[in-house]
Amino acid sequence: MYQSKIAGLGYYVPKNIYTNNDLTRFMDTSDEWIQERTGIKERRYADRIGETTTTMAVEASKIAIERAGITAQDIDFIVFATLSPDYYFPGCAVLLQREMGMGEIGALDIRNQCSGFIYALSIADQFVKTGMYKNILVVGSEKHSFALDFSTRGRAVSVIFGDGAGAVVVQPTTEPNKGILSTHLHSDGADAEKLAMYYPGASSGIWLDEQPEWPEQELGGLLMTPKMLEDGTAFPVMDGQAVFKKAVAKFPEVIGEALTKNGLTPADIDLLVPHQANLRISQFVQKTLRLPDDKVFNNIQKYGNTTAASVPIALCEAWEAGKIKEGDIVCLAAFGAGFTWGSALIRW
Repeated sequence: MYQSKIAGLGYYVPKNIYTNNDLTRFMDTSDEWIQERTGIKERRYADRIGETTTTMAVEASKIAIERAGITAQDIDFIVFATLSPDYYFPGCAVLLQREMGMGEIGALDIRNQCSGFIYALSIADQFVKTGMYKNILVVGSEKHSFALDFSTRGRAVSVIFGDGAGAVVVQPTTEPNKGILSTHLHSDGADAEKLAMYYPGASSGIWLDEQPEWPEQELGGLLMTPKMLEDGTAFPVMDGQAVFKKAVAKFPEVIGEALTKNGLTPADIDLLVPHQANLRISQFVQKTLRLPDDKVFNNIQKYGNTTAASVPIALCEAWEAGKIKEGDIVCLAAFGAGFTWGSALIRW
């Protein structure tokens, strides 16, 4: 059985920078309020027209493919993680395949939100280990800005998220004890509604406390009721305290699981790249694991939470900055809506 490795990395973020002060034009907030709660100073928003989850993924993928020393035609499978697809269906993976002029290869979309890239990487790892594919493109891309509630009512959620894309190429390696050492995936749907976007999945009301009042006709052909627009459930909703409490428990747990599996300890980690959900969560995890500042990479200050894109963007930035060297133990970890969480341990 083969081992798999990350052979190329790339990321793309939109040019449009929105600072915390910029958001005060739309809602009652402040730079101090946002930084104190999230650590975020600014984020990127895609162009309203022409820049999509797929187009951003294409730009990140071009870089990753070039750095892997191959061409788009060499890719034999795509795993695309996003919660903000261009269309409800088909998924973004086939759109990426089309835009990049790839062959008639397999294209898989997954919906694991903030844990999406870890799940996607694990899937690619299994396919490479079995010898089924040799050049797998793994993508995390998000365009959150089109579906956020930019009002005071929605500020607890809308100030957190940004747009962007990251991609890696996963290939086999015959080097012993190199590449992706193990991946670990978990979920617990008991509190799924603590972080969710009910539209369109909750259109029937079966998961809500109250049945929505249906209009005589659907609005514009979409399953959205006037009540959902009025009470804000047409937008993402989050119980921040519940998410924080669960995240700070599961992050160290799943990182520890990866280390134990490979006979390592937190002291053996050369770099931890956590999902960029909230700087306070990352700092709590760092303290729990007793890791120094130079062993944890955070960039949420610049980009906000880019959900499935956050880990590959951060991983690529860390690599470009020279923070990852040959032979380093790199740990990736994420926690998000579902709840889902996971980790990947890599010997670079």
